[in-house]
Amino acid sequence: MSQTDGILSQPLLYLSLYFKQHRTEYYRLLDQVRLEGDWEAWVDFFLEGVKHVAAGAVDTTRRLVALFEGDRQRVQRLGRIAATTLRVFGDLCQRPLVTLNQVSERTGISFPSAAKGMKALVGLGIARELTGQRRNRIFAYDRYLSILTEGTEPL
Repeated sequence: MSQTDGILSQPLLYLSLYFKQHRTEYYRLLDQVRLEGDWEAWVDFFLEGVKHVAAGAVDTTRRLVALFEGDRQRVQRLGRIAATTLRVFGDLCQRPLVTLNQVSERTGISFPSAAKGMKALVGLGIARELTGQRRNRIFAYDRYLSILTEGTEPL
């Protein structure tokens, strides 16, 4: 099936984290199903998890949209380099960890233009170089990654 069939290619809600955070209750309710056939309590727990995770996904989406819009406005104020930098920024919004080769390939701009755009993003504090190397550098959109990983720290 293709994405055009209306089927998600990846899960939208990460219920496993909810189950891990509520591990004791998760196992208790599974035992109740196994021992007593109490499916209702399990379904109630599962649906509460869906509600909790869905609300978190909506909040995360809103925060990301606000982050992207605020940073886009900052990039637009750069003057003549803004157009190229916006293309680099757009790619970084799609993939928050990138190399300059990837940016160049996906945006269709030259490697030197991708490098200039990324340099501008680093200067604005939007992107950060991770490797410390001169070649094959990897750049991260830290605030985006921070929002995505909130609440996923090991328990």
